[in-house]
Amino acid sequence: MTHHPPTADGTPADAPARAIDAVLYDFGNVLVGWDPYGAYAGLDRAVVDAFFADVDFRVLNHERDAGATWADARAAVEATHPHHVALLDRYVAEFPATLTGPVEGSEALVRELRDLGLRLYGLTNWSAELYPHAAPAAPATTLMHDVLVSGREGLAKPDPAIFALAVERFGLDPARTLFTDDSAANIDAAARLGLRTHLFDGTPGLRAALRDLGVPVAGRR
Repeated sequence: MTHHPPTADGTPADAPARAIDAVLYDFGNVLVGWDPYGAYAGLDRAVVDAFFADVDFRVLNHERDAGATWADARAAVEATHPHHVALLDRYVAEFPATLTGPVEGSEALVRELRDLGLRLYGLTNWSAELYPHAAPAAPATTLMHDVLVSGREGLAKPDPAIFALAVERFGLDPARTLFTDDSAANIDAAARLGLRTHLFDGTPGLRAALRDLGVPVAGRR
């Protein structure tokens, strides 16, 4: 058997060619855990569920991700469900408690990818007002070469326009970029624009996907 010495980055010379140059990361539940119930410690879950249902929190939150303000949300809730205003205020005030910390293994993988010379970027659906809480909860978010925050742009995934903006701003070749996100809708939108994609279900699965693309990351950690 012929032995091939490693290349400059430590990859064996006979390893599969690396198919990507960049990784585009979603943040929520990929690098940092998010649980909106965390803002309501000590409250009856049924009370919180009623609030979420009455104000259609999923839509309300997505609108903040797309650039609307929490002040606008408060005004809307005050007009339609005034008894829920205090719960909305509590969500904003206690937002750091909704961030459950780094997703297991995520920071180690990000550091490994940086050491391998890959370009790393963030594409996150996040309110511009609340985004400053990301870094304290998950330092890996600060290890990106650049981050596109939806709330600052007035666009949010899965709108194709935000993927096109990321490709343009970061100078990405979609065919040589892996996008990972825990939302199937976002993955589908990215794939339609030609990005390589991985539906995130844990760091070990992402490591496996990267190895399949010729990126010599370590096994399960």
